Amino acid sequence: MTGTAHRSASTEGVAGGVGLTALLVAAARAIETHRHDSLAQDFYAEHFVRAAPACAGWPVRLQQVPDGDADPLWGRFARYFGLRTRVLDDFLLRSVHPGGARQVVLLGAGLDTRAFRLDWPPGCVIFEIDRAGVLAFKHQVLGGLAATPKTARVPVPADLRTDWAAALTDAGFDPAAPSVWLAEGLLFYLPVAAETHLIDTVDRLSTGGSTMAFEVKLDKDLLEYRDSPLYTSTKQQIGIDLLNLFDREPRPDSAGRLGSRGWSTSVHTPFEFTRRHGRGPLPEQNDALKGNRWVFANKSRQ
Repeated sequence: MTGTAHRSASTEGVAGGVGLTALLVAAARAIETHRHDSLAQDFYAEHFVRAAPACAGWPVRLQQVPDGDADPLWGRFARYFGLRTRVLDDFLLRSVHPGGARQVVLLGAGLDTRAFRLDWPPGCVIFEIDRAGVLAFKHQVLGGLAATPKTARVPVPADLRTDWAAALTDAGFDPAAPSVWLAEGLLFYLPVAAETHLIDTVDRLSTGGSTMAFEVKLDKDLLEYRDSPLYTSTKQQIGIDLLNLFDREPRPDSAGRLGSRGWSTSVHTPFEFTRRHGRGPLPEQNDALKGNRWVFANKSRQ
């Protein structure tokens, strides 16, 4: 990786709303990258933050945070994103093991750089679906760094609230081949009908041997913890009101929906992986992370 990302990169796709949360996660990945005990490393992440005026003054190192890990946003919440990155990195690489799938679909890819930073086996292709503005910003920043993907990468400009399947298949996706699907930090922003349509579309486009990982939030816990330090600090420090961005409709049971279609599913709390890795958030009082679940699904080959 050489060069410096250009400050004039168009930030239309990440300047506000859900697009701004992609920069929040990028800043968290940057902080995680430079920890002495990091769980995941993404040396591209800080360049996205520095290229967007909306992030001026955001930290990209824990040393830039006055309270360090005691800060609810840049300490605990950022560590959560670091843990999530590692867990989903591991899921993807397990899914493309020798004899596994060779096409990976990142749903709502945001500023994901897995095509550039993970060691993919030969023959993999990564399809990145997101709005055109988000993909254009990422392209400009990574282009300014002369970044080169480690496997075939296919950006797919599409809005996941609409019918995106045609854009994916037009880009070369093969429904007859096993695939790996990832929806990281996405579903709770979508209207219920869009989430249900997305899950049904993934099932329709997946042959046996396909896998999926996604994140959900139990809506019974959403407003109960609305004054959690995680939510209030995010709003006060960087102006992102996550509760206002989350869709407030009662959430569908997407894990159950896949289960009824022949997928085997497992549902986990993030805290399970904190204990497994020895780093990450643990439960606390008034905890906005209490309702977060990470779901892993496999479609039977039969």
